[in-house]
Amino acid sequence: MRLYRGKIEVIAEEIIRELDQGGEIDVEDGSEARLDIEAVLKEYLRLDREILEEAKNRMEIRGLGYSHLGKMKSQVAKERGAPGHDDVLPYLLEQILNILFHSHNVAEIYAEDAELRRKLTPILRKHMDVENELDREVRSKIKNLQEGTSDFEVEYERVMEQIKSRRRLS
Repeated sequence: MRLYRGKIEVIAEEIIRELDQGGEIDVEDGSEARLDIEAVLKEYLRLDREILEEAKNRMEIRGLGYSHLGKMKSQVAKERGAPGHDDVLPYLLEQILNILFHSHNVAEIYAEDAELRRKLTPILRKHMDVENELDREVRSKIKNLQEGTSDFEVEYERVMEQIKSRRRLS
């Protein structure tokens, strides 16, 4: 699962709307509460980008190939106390709950943490788990090419970038 910058506003809006309409929270200023959640999500992306750059720098210094990127990124994330690839969803849930409890724009929270997590998890999953959908769409557009060939790889990347750009995921 991956968080895309283009989905941040949509996620924040949906979270505030669902929790407010469901009666789990009482919002004083919905647009400001939405901005609080957007700030949490943007901070995660900034941290992730910082970790990626540090991992690339370490690989360059050590002369490692890009096949080591995942391992190096995990190592840097662990050193910084940031979530690993599998821990992104729980980390974001915790950060969003923290901002809801500390935001001056949320007047009251009526639901327990576990109930809030149950409401937030499907929203985050829906907007973050788009990679499989993107892969299927790209493959359907380039099904005439032999998988594993250099033509396939080049065309796959080109079509993927087009689709991401069209959906504002880049």
